[in-house]
Amino acid sequence: MLDISLVIEEKYFNKDPQSTDLGRSIISASIELMDELGFEHFTFKKLATKIQSTEASVYRYFDNKLKLLLYLTNWYWAWLEYQIDYNTHHLSNPDEKLKIIIKIISQSQSAIEQVNLPGAETSVLRRIVMSESDKTYLNKQVDQNNHQGLFRGFKKLCNKIATVISELDPDYKYPHALGSSILEASHQQAFFAQHLPSITDVSMDKKEGLNTQVCDFIEDLAFKVLSSKTNPTEKA
Repeated sequence: MLDISLVIEEKYFNKDPQSTDLGRSIISASIELMDELGFEHFTFKKLATKIQSTEASVYRYFDNKLKLLLYLTNWYWAWLEYQIDYNTHHLSNPDEKLKIIIKIISQSQSAIEQVNLPGAETSVLRRIVMSESDKTYLNKQVDQNNHQGLFRGFKKLCNKIATVISELDPDYKYPHALGSSILEASHQQAFFAQHLPSITDVSMDKKEGLNTQVCDFIEDLAFKVLSSKTNPTEKA
């Protein structure tokens, strides 16, 4: 597994947490604590206690916990994008590209080269994205944060998936809608299997791994949609 370093834009923080030992400690501890407590119960006071520092020191890096969550999720989106680029740059067939992308976003380990974020347990970061990422945009600040470019990483990743979809089927009218839907489904279906099992067919009890089931579902969904050339209204 390779280790990589990703550059995150300054708009997410007051001081780059990757530039100091304290900042890296803040990121590592915040991932652990947010996974343990959830976003609602996570506070800078609890984070400061965990790293044996002060709230003031945390605020020197981030304005508030929403900005910290935006930083963590953007870090995750950038990590996925790097994995996609690393594993598909040599491919010309969009069918193969989309299959690899689906494996990566669902974190189905087979057939892809994994890269790791230094100082972060990526499986834990993925759990945070699964359970907390919708809080970054399901709030009253969404338009303001979007205007500031704080969703750029998420939108860039969705656009990358949409581009491959359009390469595969130039006539498909909804590449961005499908791209964002399969990206969200890669996290939602795993979350539902663990917490709301009655609304998904992905199961914790099946012999296939959870990520493999999610990957199979998304691949089935995407390729059946893209292989159907008949307008549903024409079938009626």
